[in-house]
Amino acid sequence: MRQIVYVTGNASKLFLARNVLKPLGYEVIGKKIENLPEIQSNSIVEVAEASSLYAAKKLKCAVMKNDSGLVIPALHGFPSAYSHYVEETLGADGILKLMDQVSNREAYFLDAFSYTDEHFHTKTFTCKTMGKIALEKQGTYGHGYDDIFIPSGGKGTLSTYPDEERWKLFNQDAFLELVKWLEEQEKNHSSDSE
Repeated sequence: MRQIVYVTGNASKLFLARNVLKPLGYEVIGKKIENLPEIQSNSIVEVAEASSLYAAKKLKCAVMKNDSGLVIPALHGFPSAYSHYVEETLGADGILKLMDQVSNREAYFLDAFSYTDEHFHTKTFTCKTMGKIALEKQGTYGHGYDDIFIPSGGKGTLSTYPDEERWKLFNQDAFLELVKWLEEQEKNHSSDSE
């Protein structure tokens, strides 16, 4: 089985990656880097790419690093790349206050998965998990904004689903594109060495 080193300290992200990638023939090895620097940027993709490159250089191996953010069009895309900071300061309650009296509650999680190879080349894959902001917090599972985000097709917020079910509600297209790309790279590399 091939391996992917996934740099994250988030158990839920690791659980999701393992569940998606294992059936595709990839073992996901979780690595946490203490105090991993994160650039200040309005772009989730730029944050993921910079973190992935830093992690690959520090660990001296190919790695995958993810950055994600909650995007609310009615709030002009806020909090986006600042989701983690907003979560620590305003929290989900603060987002609900900002959304008070707002009729368009559409929202999505944007995930950027950056893969940096052993030569420090980085390729990024993105996907969106569509949904809407609930009127109030619900549920006890998950973390972050899970208790206010209702995924498209879901009956409640992400926090109403245990880990075994919640991971299935996230868009997995970026993982599938990553695997396809890795297999193309492997095929190209083996044909070059023949």
